[in-house]
Amino acid sequence: MLAKPEERKPQKGGEKKRRHPGGDGEGGEKKRRGGKEGEGGQGDGGRKRLDALSVGYFRRVGERLGEGFEDNEEREMFVENVLTEVKGKAAVVAMDRTGSITLQRLLPLCSSDQVAEVLAELGGESGSEFKAVSCDRCGGHVVESAVRQISKWMESSQKELPNNEGEEEESCGVLEAQVLSLSQVVRDNSAEFIKHVHGSHVVRTLLHVLAGCLGPPRTETRPGAKERNVAPQLTDFEIPTSFWYELKSLTETLMDNVNLSVTDAVASAVFQTMLTVCHRKRPKLCKQLLKRIMEYLTSRNAAPGVSPLLVFLKDQASSHLIETIIQLSHKALLRDLYKNHLKGQLVDLALHSIANFPIQRLTAASAKYKLFLRLFDELIQGVEAILAAGHMGVIVQLAESCAESEEKQDELMQCLLHAFHCAEPGSRHVSCLPLFMSLTTYEVYYHSDTAEGNIQTEIPLSSICYHGSRLVQALAKFKERSLLLSSLRTLTPADLLTLACDPSGSHVLQALIATSSDKGRGKILKRLEGQYVQMACSRLGSRVLEAIWNSASVSHRQNIAQELVPSENQLRSDQFARHVWAKFALSHFVHRRAHWQEIQTGESKKRKLFSDILE
Repeated sequence: MLAKPEERKPQKGGEKKRRHPGGDGEGGEKKRRGGKEGEGGQGDGGRKRLDALSVGYFRRVGERLGEGFEDNEEREMFVENVLTEVKGKAAVVAMDRTGSITLQRLLPLCSSDQVAEVLAELGGESGSEFKAVSCDRCGGHVVESAVRQISKWMESSQKELPNNEGEEEESCGVLEAQVLSLSQVVRDNSAEFIKHVHGSHVVRTLLHVLAGCLGPPRTETRPGAKERNVAPQLTDFEIPTSFWYELKSLTETLMDNVNLSVTDAVASAVFQTMLTVCHRKRPKLCKQLLKRIMEYLTSRNAAPGVSPLLVFLKDQASSHLIETIIQLSHKALLRDLYKNHLKGQLVDLALHSIANFPIQRLTAASAKYKLFLRLFDELIQGVEAILAAGHMGVIVQLAESCAESEEKQDELMQCLLHAFHCAEPGSRHVSCLPLFMSLTTYEVYYHSDTAEGNIQTEIPLSSICYHGSRLVQALAKFKERSLLLSSLRTLTPADLLTLACDPSGSHVLQALIATSSDKGRGKILKRLEGQYVQMACSRLGSRVLEAIWNSASVSHRQNIAQELVPSENQLRSDQFARHVWAKFALSHFVHRRAHWQEIQTGESKKRKLFSDILE
């Protein structure tokens, strides 16, 4: 869920191929009753779809919302007029694709009373209609958007002046009541909601709202590759007291369906959200939930002498839940998990295509405890097998945990040297950096034991890989980095330029230069001389050059500036290099050298002062 590392594809991708009994089944039922589109009311043959005239109207409303408003009065009048058109057919509008998108954009502009009115109509007199709308592919988004608005109004009510306080509280109270009504419906139909591919998202948003923390709305543009695997940033807000009790009630109801968390990927995502928000806002409640879920998982029947967790760890749905449990667990639970269920099984699990991911989370979570030493001793026995299986995430996480705990660093480095066949003879040590970055053994990289020269210089052009880069970045945090730095200094200037301009390699060079001593950094910069102009004109190389500049001494900065200045026209006309020219104040260097020197010296002293304070 929240899970580029050779990491598995997000659950969402897997869910698209699944057919959930309570998922799109209702929508399918509607189609069998004669519906032409899959976006009308689910399971209700009497519900009308939005007519073509109304669809056109809401499309124009969406276009007008994109243009913005001159003042609040104009905006309020527009919102009021649109809501007048929505009134009496809110559910039909919400379950139409165009209407849904327009309502999602309109709700943030509404007052809390207006949002409450929309929710009240969607839920009907008793709130019973919430289920049909929430489990609709379009209606669910509208319900989520409406529920999210309470965070904004709770914040504004906190800031209001005392004389308006009663009015604001009453206004928020109406919306609060609708959120509680929705939660009651979810509790009454919890199994159907958490298994439903659309309804489950409403439950997850509801959990966030009741806990008092929200992430970015789900309706925004799909994230790019970099953001897709990053946990969304949550924003806290004040909640009414009723939400505090309602969250407890909702979690209790969800726990009655804990069996679904290990059999259904959609339901598993709901439980992950429940644990995540409770860990952030209700730690004691989270601790209880973690304990109860683990008790359930470990009480299932399995083969004699085999922990049922070993089965769940290898399952697509339940392994995601176990990952979340591991990430949020306290020391005692982690120790129990290893001692009673995973001891002696770590290498086998690390070799499994699914179970290796929870093992990565366990290795990360244990880094701050002595438990890590026992995990390390077990995993180190299977490093070569794990490398052969291609599960580099396990090896990278092992290195990162060694760096964090400051334990077993020498042992891991020696193990990696042997795994990449560059431990013996000692002359091969200087080849370790390109081998680690390309994740290839000495013989494969150089094609033979005696290969040297051109083959070595050509390899970095295409062999630096993502996990190799991550591995070296982790190793760069070790206390003893002399092998990596010695290997870096054997690379030719052309190889260093390739490294600086490579998407993965640039991070390696930046990390190694940042962790070098002033003397070691000077040796690397000496080998980079003659490459600075090309680096400045590269999207990635310019970033590395800026990082080098920030950590360089005044004399090194002067050398870099002297090399760049003769290419002024080229640098100032390049889309990347022009920023380098400005940030390095090279115009000052050309025309007011003494003043430039004075500024750089002052910056250097400030940097040294702050580094001394931080140390």
